[in-house]
Amino acid sequence: MDKLIKKLNDFNELVMFKHSIFSLPFIFIAMIVSAQGWFGFKLLILGILAALTARNFAMGFNRFMDRDIDALNPRTINRPNVDGRLDAKQIFIFTFLNALGFIAVAYFVNDLALYLSIPILIIIGSYSYFKRFSYFAHIILGISLGLAPIAGVVAVSESIPFWAILLSIGVMFWVAGFDLLYSLQDIEVDKKLGLHSIPSKFGVQKTMLFSKIFHILTIVFWLLFVIFSNSSYFAYLAVILSALMLSYEHYLVNKDFNKIDKAFFTVNGYLGILFFILIVLDNIFFV
Repeated sequence: MDKLIKKLNDFNELVMFKHSIFSLPFIFIAMIVSAQGWFGFKLLILGILAALTARNFAMGFNRFMDRDIDALNPRTINRPNVDGRLDAKQIFIFTFLNALGFIAVAYFVNDLALYLSIPILIIIGSYSYFKRFSYFAHIILGISLGLAPIAGVVAVSESIPFWAILLSIGVMFWVAGFDLLYSLQDIEVDKKLGLHSIPSKFGVQKTMLFSKIFHILTIVFWLLFVIFSNSSYFAYLAVILSALMLSYEHYLVNKDFNKIDKAFFTVNGYLGILFFILIVLDNIFFV
């Protein structure tokens, strides 16, 4: 039993399970807005399973592909895919099973979800390749998490309304923007290993400028989402507070690079939760 618990902890560390907080709120935001309120326990369970299996696949595939890179980066050298706690075969099986799990969940959601399941897996898996030849990898990561609201609305309505696309584009720029800041930690390693990233190509100051632009676009698209989804006061408040939190994130990074982890995990984690809560309130009081 102890060995099983240890192995489960190793897989938990491999995929950084706690980071699911970035995508889960926006899946359910889309589901709530699409259903104009409660969407049912069945879709709640299927939504959670879809989010977790998709993310486990993406992270597992990334760790499988990046074993050589992670072994040469001081920040990642102690990850389970590098230090021997999990071998390549175990990671591959874990990744494959989560891919099958995601497709199976999509089958029980509806036909459109099933048709989109494999293209979604291809997109979220492609991130691992892009940094080897293109500094657009940050955008690909953003697109991967930006698919979360699309998945949510497809589950409820089996369609993709315009407001959901606007919400997804906002998520894309949000994720790409904070990934740029997070990538500043690896700027020297990326240069040394010949990896493609915006920090290694354009430097620190331009990277921070690009991140600010991305986060301005995030607020613009989230505001458009609120307008086109006919949401109300709490939704507008969600956008305003998101703008303040993203400003605080940039303040933290500008002040001290050692606070990148705090900016990345804490601020962005709370942002997603707060946005979700306010959308729930909006649909309770104004729908």
